[in-house]
Amino acid sequence: MVDRRTTPARPDLAAKYLEGHVSATRFVEGEEFEVFDPIAPMRHEPNHNAPLETEALKGERFTVYDRDGEGWAWGQLSSDGYVGWMPEFALVHPRSQPNHKVVVLRTFAFAGPSIKLPPAEALPLGARIEVVKTDGMFAITSRGLYLPASHVAPLGEAEEDFVAVAERFVGTPYLWGGKSSLGIDCSGLVQVTLTAAGIGTPRDSDMQEQALGTAVPKSGKLQRGDLVFWKGHVAIMRDKDTVVHANAHHMATAIEPLAEAIARIQAAGNDVFSVKRLK
Repeated sequence: MVDRRTTPARPDLAAKYLEGHVSATRFVEGEEFEVFDPIAPMRHEPNHNAPLETEALKGERFTVYDRDGEGWAWGQLSSDGYVGWMPEFALVHPRSQPNHKVVVLRTFAFAGPSIKLPPAEALPLGARIEVVKTDGMFAITSRGLYLPASHVAPLGEAEEDFVAVAERFVGTPYLWGGKSSLGIDCSGLVQVTLTAAGIGTPRDSDMQEQALGTAVPKSGKLQRGDLVFWKGHVAIMRDKDTVVHANAHHMATAIEPLAEAIARIQAAGNDVFSVKRLK
């Protein structure tokens, strides 16, 4: 069965690489673009009021297969394969070759070597940039922007403990489809933090449950880093008793006892589906 979330195919149009695998009126090659905005929304429909499916972060690549003629582009993210509509103003033809990433929850980029200057951009954890040199406390990008050098790291570097990264998000408002410290959802928290640790991760919780780790007994002794899945929800174990998760009950990323989360979610008719262990 074709998953529309990760398959750039519609009855009228599909990606050329899917020819022979799906039915469509026509197939197109697509054109690669760079996400220019710090955070760009991907929506289900080409409309600013349409539900937010996910977000793309600066420096990611997005292949465009169609445009609606009113400022929206339909395509696929290269990082996790997600498909949706993105505002064209958030995209540019590739201008950089990212070699660094932001490793703090958020940081500012300045137009010159002074923190007293007005910020040119505010970049989220995971944003990708091309650093051409460092000068004192600053990393300088190919666009001539200055970021605190301590806030960025080479793309190949990975966090040792993705749970510690997740704990930094505590207090972040809950946002369906969000992927930054301005707003994040449960699977976005898992994806962003595992990516920071160098582990490629699908976007949605059902995809993550299928793709990540190995199953362990739900009634067994859980440990830090285990992922607990309900239908439509995922939480991260921070120790044997507590979880950190972005959730609509707190409308924020919160830490709470697993037993309390299970009882509350069970009362709403949703039992734990599975537990996956990454190591």
